[in-house]
Amino acid sequence: MAISMGLNRRQFLAAAAAAQAAAQTRPELQTAPAPHSTPPLCLYSQVVVKVEYADLPPVLKGMGFDGCDLSVQVGGHVRPDMASLDLVRAVEHLRGAGIDVPVISTALTSVQDPNANEVLGIAGIIKIPLFRPGHWRYGDGDVMTRLSEVRRDVTQLGGMGRAAGLAMAFHNQAGDSVGASVWDTNAVISGMDARAVGYDFDIAAAVAEGGDEGWSVALRLALPRIKMVTAADFYWAKMDGGGWRMTPCALGEGMVDWPRFCATLARANFQGPISLHLDYHPASDVSAIERDLAFLKKQIAAAYSKTG
Repeated sequence: MAISMGLNRRQFLAAAAAAQAAAQTRPELQTAPAPHSTPPLCLYSQVVVKVEYADLPPVLKGMGFDGCDLSVQVGGHVRPDMASLDLVRAVEHLRGAGIDVPVISTALTSVQDPNANEVLGIAGIIKIPLFRPGHWRYGDGDVMTRLSEVRRDVTQLGGMGRAAGLAMAFHNQAGDSVGASVWDTNAVISGMDARAVGYDFDIAAAVAEGGDEGWSVALRLALPRIKMVTAADFYWAKMDGGGWRMTPCALGEGMVDWPRFCATLARANFQGPISLHLDYHPASDVSAIERDLAFLKKQIAAAYSKTG
């Protein structure tokens, strides 16, 4: 989920400030709010990991985000072993500027992780409602055995989260990941309390795994338990040695049918957070984030304005 940024911290902050000032003088870039309630749009903070958490609020506020999907993992904004100090401070900075923190993204896959109890416990104390766990790989072993192992881990980790007051949002990451097809996630979590464990539905991954219509079936399967959505896009690129590669790209320039996807969310009155990812490498990080957010706002506003 992480990317490396081409700008250093000072350059990024300067560019973000310039983009904010420019946007204020360009009314055509502003998206009118939808007449009905819409999901909060968040930035996955790993996208701007070179910006320290104390500097995140003006960046996110200036770009027009409602919230922050805060990275609490090694190499993220908050180190798991420093959660008792930095998680509280980071959230205080963000909320103080009017930026909500509806979810933290972690690498947790087991209650045996030495930081699991502290990270989830602190997050619960400061009233963060959702956490995204790490990813479980299939590897080369027996599939059913692996699903059983993941079911055990999710049951325990989800229980720990619920005890702290958080629900788990299981991410359908594409590739060799348990949950990529969504059907396998359903086999793991279908018998669990929907208040404690649900989905982080990644539309790009669903399209990559399910194809032209399979993503829609996966979405309908997951919809009653979707806690949050990951917003990303991609296209298939031909590799020099043969075969095809899933290549991340700007929203609206890839395979995702955004009007249809957003319309489905609107009909279900989905109100969970939507986390914008930037898994590609644009020439300008600031411009790319600004462009993707504007695109996402337009799609969400159009879809939700048609619902009563």
